[in-house]
Parts: sequence; C-alpha cells; structure tokens
Amino acid sequence: LGVAMFGMGLTIKTQDFKVVFTRPKELALGFVLQYTIMPLSAYVLAKVFQLPTDLALGVILVGCCPGGTASNVITYIAKGDVALSVGMTIVSTILAPLCTPVLVYVLAGSWVEVSIYAMMLSAVKVVLIPVLAGILLYRLFPKQIDSIRDVLPLVSIVSIVMIISGIIGANAEKIMTCGALTFVVVIHNGIGLLAGTAVGKMAHLDKPKTTAVAIEVGMQNSGLAISMATANFASNPLATLPGAIFSVWHNISGTIYA
Repeated sequence: LGVAMFGMGLTIKTQDFKVVFTRPKELALGFVLQYTIMPLSAYVLAKVFQLPTDLALGVILVGCCPGGTASNVITYIAKGDVALSVGMTIVSTILAPLCTPVLVYVLAGSWVEVSIYAMMLSAVKVVLIPVLAGILLYRLFPKQIDSIRDVLPLVSIVSIVMIISGIIGANAEKIMTCGALTFVVVIHNGIGLLAGTAVGKMAHLDKPKTTAVAIEVGMQNSGLAISMATANFASNPLATLPGAIFSVWHNISGTIYA
C-alpha cells in the first residue's frame, strides 16, 4: 500500500493544491460527508446485521478511511470534475492519520480494544510519508517523473490488486459463508453514492461537481483498511476481509454509477 500511496504522491502537481484554496465549499462538503456518513452508516449496518466482531471491525475500518485513488479515475470516466476529486482525495488522505484512528476508536471501541496512537503511527507510515515523499520527489525531478507519468497509475493499481487478491485468496472459503457481509458492502457503498449525489444537488453544485463528490464519498481507500487491520488487529484476522470485498465492489459499483 505504501508503494500505491507513493505512486499517488508522484502524480500530484502544484496546481492540484490550488483546488484546496479555490473550492473550499465543495472540498468541505466532500470531507464532512466522507468522515460522518460513511463511518456512521458502517457502524449502524454492523449493528443491524449483527456482524461478528472481526467483520464489524473491518466494515467500520473501511467506513472511516479516506477517499480511494480509484475515485479519481471513476470521476474521469463519469465526466465529473476530476480536479475537485483529486483535491478531495488529497485532503482526506493527508488528514487520515488523525481522522481514521479517532473515528475507529469511537465507533469500534465497543467491539475491540483500539489504540489510537498505534493506528496513527501505522497510518503515518503507510499513507502520509509515502504520499509526501512522492510529492517531494516530483518537485525535485518534474521532467523525469513526467516522462514516466503514464506508468505510475499502473504501479499503484498492480500494488492494490496484489493486496486484494492475496486477502481474497487466503480467505476464499470464508468469503463463501459471509452472505451478510456482502449485503453490508453493497448497502454501505450505495449510501455513500446516493448521499453524495443528494447533498451535492441540495448544495446547488453543477453536475460534474456533484458527480465528483458522490464518487469520492462512495469509494473509500479499502487498501488502507486492510493495511490497518493487519498492522493493528492481528488477533482479529478476518478484519481484513471487508476491505478486500469492498475494494472489488467499489470499482464495480463506481463504474456502474459512472
């Protein structure tokens, strides 16, 4: 996942940060929805479907994660506002080492013991440092990075596919018995896409911006959820499973939405 985040950092240009300052309304809207509706709906669904501890923890982890890099690609396919999508991903990702551990602590604390410090540390290692290293490297060697820019998304995609396929391959039999989890994944993702669309329209955003907000809110960085489950909840091995299934479904539903 660090490789994937490093690849994301390498693709971020200076003008991408301008979106943060020129579109505060849309960015704030996406950020608030990302870190309120998605974590809360994950918690409610885990309770309603009475998920086992490991799966409940995994679902909440996904719900508390920032927007995924795939959301930028899906937004492009859907003819949405790609610059806004990238801006929202940058903001939610950079703030993830703070927001994600705190939200998981609050929402998953009734199932398992959560160490905010340990989660923050792993998020900084896996997300913040690789992203900032990628941004710095691009600032130092822009021409060289531009010459290989077309390959960079592929590096991130291959890294994430390896993570997902490893988790699914190791838990293939267990996945076949997790019917309730499949429903939770579909409903949770649908809530994000619908809420993003509805709130975007209520805020009188144009169609490209509404599309970007909806996709950003609906598609989380499931790879981060898998990584944090592995690093921080070794005694709950199935907590990685929701992240793997979410990763697959997000790309399917995102493409259908587009």
